[in-house]
Amino acid sequence: MHFELATITQFLADMMLPFMRISGMFAAMIGLSAKSIPPPVRALLAVFMTLVIVPVVKPVPIDDLVNLATFLEVIRQLLIGVVIGFISMMVLNTFVIAGQIIAMQTGLGFASIVDPVNGINVPAVGQFYLILATLLFWGMDGHLSMIQMIVLSFDAFPITESWFTPAQFREIAHWGSWMFVSAVTLSLAPIVSLLIVNLAFGVMTKAAPQLNIFSIGFSIAQITGLVVMWITLENFSSHFSAQWARAEQFMCQLLAICPG
Repeated sequence: MHFELATITQFLADMMLPFMRISGMFAAMIGLSAKSIPPPVRALLAVFMTLVIVPVVKPVPIDDLVNLATFLEVIRQLLIGVVIGFISMMVLNTFVIAGQIIAMQTGLGFASIVDPVNGINVPAVGQFYLILATLLFWGMDGHLSMIQMIVLSFDAFPITESWFTPAQFREIAHWGSWMFVSAVTLSLAPIVSLLIVNLAFGVMTKAAPQLNIFSIGFSIAQITGLVVMWITLENFSSHFSAQWARAEQFMCQLLAICPG
């Protein structure tokens, strides 16, 4: 059996460029971007996904794989996938930030553990929220939504034909503000509760200066923070659902598959 060089080049191009876009998304999305996931596993998943998607992707008109234009196109496909995955990662970081805010306010910030996603030390409360958010992401079939988005991106941004506009990059940066708004909203109840507790200790200190408020205030603040977290935990899923719905709507707007 004899294969022409042009046929081999076309096959490699049709496989390589979609593979780079899918790999970029897997390298940045919730769950699969964790450092605990071995890179060969992500690469194997990207290969399988590429084999499924390639038959429905329009062939790429590339004659030479070893040139500057092809290299730039590979980088562009990688960035498209990273952007789509990064939007989902901003949803996850919303709850990491909320956990850090609560930990700092309640005095639980000294208890830190290694974050398996980013490989850095974070407060235990933030890690707890990160685990809950990740489980909700898988439980709500968020991974299927991400796969759907990457498939639809080949229609919105055909290979070698289109790319994000400067306005879309600006929208991506502005959408990050939802991460901080949602984090403050989620941590608002513990913050207010701890503010009331601190005001009460301030009144006690003024009324009875001989009492050593600092020796008991720290423990009471921690207990109050844990109790408030337990009471407000039932709202966690609703916060995640609302934030994930915003992320899906925003990705739809970027891919021009739903009304703005």
